[in-house]
Amino acid sequence: MCKQLKRGVLYSTSFQSTEQIREPEPMTSNETPLTIAEAVQQAAAFLQDADIRESRREAGSIMAHTLRCDRTFLITHGDEDITPANFARFKGYVERRAAHEPPQYITGSQEFYGLDFEVTPDVLIPRPETELLVETALDLLKGIQSPLICDVGTGSGCIIIALLHELSAARATGTDISSAALQVAARNAVRHHVRERLALVVSDCFTALDMTKAKFNIIVSNPPYIAEASIAGLQREVRGFEPHVALTPGIDGLRIIRRLLNEAPGLLTAGGCLVFEIGFDQHEAVRGLIDPQVWMLLDICQDLQSIPRTVALKRRF
Repeated sequence: MCKQLKRGVLYSTSFQSTEQIREPEPMTSNETPLTIAEAVQQAAAFLQDADIRESRREAGSIMAHTLRCDRTFLITHGDEDITPANFARFKGYVERRAAHEPPQYITGSQEFYGLDFEVTPDVLIPRPETELLVETALDLLKGIQSPLICDVGTGSGCIIIALLHELSAARATGTDISSAALQVAARNAVRHHVRERLALVVSDCFTALDMTKAKFNIIVSNPPYIAEASIAGLQREVRGFEPHVALTPGIDGLRIIRRLLNEAPGLLTAGGCLVFEIGFDQHEAVRGLIDPQVWMLLDICQDLQSIPRTVALKRRF
């Protein structure tokens, strides 16, 4: 974590006491005017000393966020002085990144399926590989005129909002155990003009839904699936900042997946589908959990790195 600022200088210490502590070269205060390019150069050196990869690119991204401009502006206006107010904001952002806070939480946004989503520490940061889940669901919904969709573990709303954005006649329900996460999802739904078609429910999986009335054509989910013992091996950005409840359900990481397999049939139409994401080493374990009397395994789709990532099932009755 970062120490307090002293006379406009940044210092950092590492997260773990077993790691070697390195004092990066400090960024100077803005008592003497700096150009935009000089400030980016100082920040890049500081981030590099804090073990941030691609420090130059990240410093440039932080400056672009600070000035609310694109990267081209930084190139064409790099010799202009940065104002004291902007420099102070820039240092604050750089300090947070040096503590390994994810850049998405610093900027408050992340792109997913061609849409920009608000993200906060209350929600998991959307990953590119999860777009495969959206694509799989869209394929399964072809030919259904006005599909009803349920998203379990909605978080930022990236999955369900992407689906609603693509399917103008669809309606959906999103559930999450975190009311704070659903507030983020609600704002994202408003941003992308799908709020009137999306019901958001605080619920532990399906517990708050009326099992006698709710019948969906498809249920989608990116559930917490990381085994508890694996958390310590995650990147500092993940284990130190992203919501623990969205990462792991404990023990072997399969508790929520078991619930989906057991409870989803009661909320699906006849022939309805269940699509969910899994961890890189879980496809065989998940395959063993599927009851062939209940589910037809349609596919276990691989992501761009050839990792089994998305399970697609169809209810048999």
